[in-house]
Amino acid sequence: MNVSSVMNTALSGMRTQTSKVSAIASNVANISTPGNSRVDPDTLTANEDQSVDRLMELTRLIQAEQSFKANAVVFEAGADMWELLMSIKRD
Repeated sequence: MNVSSVMNTALSGMRTQTSKVSAIASNVANISTPGNSRVDPDTLTANEDQSVDRLMELTRLIQAEQSFKANAVVFEAGADMWELLMSIKRD
C-alpha cells in the first residue's frame, strides 16, 4: 500500500463521517416536525417507522466525530510522509 492510497482511504473515511453528521443533524433539527422520517446515519436511508432518540443521535455524533478525527490523523501522517518523500527526491 502506498502513501497516496492511504491518504485516499482516510479522505474517504472523513467524507463518510461528514455525511453521517449531516444525517444526524437533520434528525435532531426535525425532531418535532410532523411526518418527518428519521434518516439512518449508517445507510443514509429514510425510516418512517422509527422515532428519533436524542441520546442515540448524540452517541452517533460522538462516534462520527472520533472516526473523523482518526481519519484526519491518518491523512496528516500520510501528508507528512509524502512531504518527506518529496524532499528526499529533491536532494
